[in-house]
Amino acid sequence: MATYLDRTQSAGNRKTFTISAWVKRVNRLNTYTHLFTAGPNPGAWDTLRFDNDAQLAFRINNDSNVIKLNRKFRDTNAWYHIVLAVDTTQGTASDRVKFYVNGVQETSFSSTGYPSQNQDLSFNNNSLTLRIGDATWSPGSQYLDGIMSHVHFCDGTALAPTVFGSTDSTTGEWSIKTAPSFTPGTNGFTILKDGITITDQSANSNNFSLASGTLTKTEDNPSNVFCTLNGNIVQAGGVSGRDSNVSASLNNGNTTAGEGTAVFSNQLGTIFASSGKYYAECKFGGDQYCHFGVTSPNFSDASLGSYPGASLTGVNSAGIYGNGGLARVNGSTIFTDSNITTDTICLAMDLDNGALYIRRNNGSWMNSGNPESGATKTGAITLPSDTYSWIVTSHNNSGSGRNYMKVNFGNGYFGTDAVSSAGTNASNNGIFEYDVPAGYTALSTKGLNL
Repeated sequence: MATYLDRTQSAGNRKTFTISAWVKRVNRLNTYTHLFTAGPNPGAWDTLRFDNDAQLAFRINNDSNVIKLNRKFRDTNAWYHIVLAVDTTQGTASDRVKFYVNGVQETSFSSTGYPSQNQDLSFNNNSLTLRIGDATWSPGSQYLDGIMSHVHFCDGTALAPTVFGSTDSTTGEWSIKTAPSFTPGTNGFTILKDGITITDQSANSNNFSLASGTLTKTEDNPSNVFCTLNGNIVQAGGVSGRDSNVSASLNNGNTTAGEGTAVFSNQLGTIFASSGKYYAECKFGGDQYCHFGVTSPNFSDASLGSYPGASLTGVNSAGIYGNGGLARVNGSTIFTDSNITTDTICLAMDLDNGALYIRRNNGSWMNSGNPESGATKTGAITLPSDTYSWIVTSHNNSGSGRNYMKVNFGNGYFGTDAVSSAGTNASNNGIFEYDVPAGYTALSTKGLNL
């Protein structure tokens, strides 16, 4: 469902302005998706959007002028800091529109249709709609499927990216400035800075309205990226009676697999680790013909029709099968529980000691396991030394129904359902339904360094 924000602009500087936003793409990578659009419907609109080739473009006056980057934005794990600085008063055409991504000015373009000198644009045009997250025309078909954070707009000045971010002296990575200092001007604003507030947090009162959809707060942010399911890897069934070479549909920030497409498909996580202790939760939607587990990175190269815990050459994986509660590692069944349908399945992955523990809801760990037992690995599935991430298998049960998976890797949601009452989590990294074992945390960039 399309979610977008609207506000009506006042008369401002139509020649000079800056847009700054942190953006994480999730899905619809080869579809037109709009970040900021100003203009009437129909009419001379201007828009900053990802085109259907995954390239970022600034399109002016209903496509009369198009400035478009060559690079493609396909990484569904990364946050991109995008700055668009516009100043049509400049004498040199290439100085009138500047793109910066993660602090670096972009210089490679597929189209350079710069506006004419002193051209007025639809941004800051009195009474026109400014929309964030979709187009002002045909809303609902070209919306952004992703996350936005720390959205700033400056009316009257073309700013450098260093106003909004800086290079971390230790890691060398581009990092967010959570309290940038700039003069916003008449139409300037700051929103989505602390959670999902769309009330302007600048000195102005340029508040937005939620024109469509639902705003959902996520723990995933530019300073702490959480593992999700990777939509760029297609690893489907290839089994008689099931689809092959078709990835399951991913929804809800790539945390729900197979809800919209009935296929047998494995979806790997976006973050892998070789050490540390990590916790995750999953709900089986439909019935028990699904898997939840962990895998080494090369699972996607394995034979189609496999599942976590299967015997595969060059792959280490383990997991639990909902039908019968079979817990397996590399083709061997370690223990058997019972069918899993409505329970929440909890996994504790101890990569320091090579162990995987499985629990239903907040009860006892299966096989009398103890995730806090360390090197003794009480009741654990022993994991071979390797690098691992989470993996889920959705299942179409030979076409009889959609059996999908809703995972909570720490964002506090199963699909669109928030956890009912968060369990304890001593790491303070991630929100989970049930208690996180001592010493475990969410698989995220922060979790990797705890």
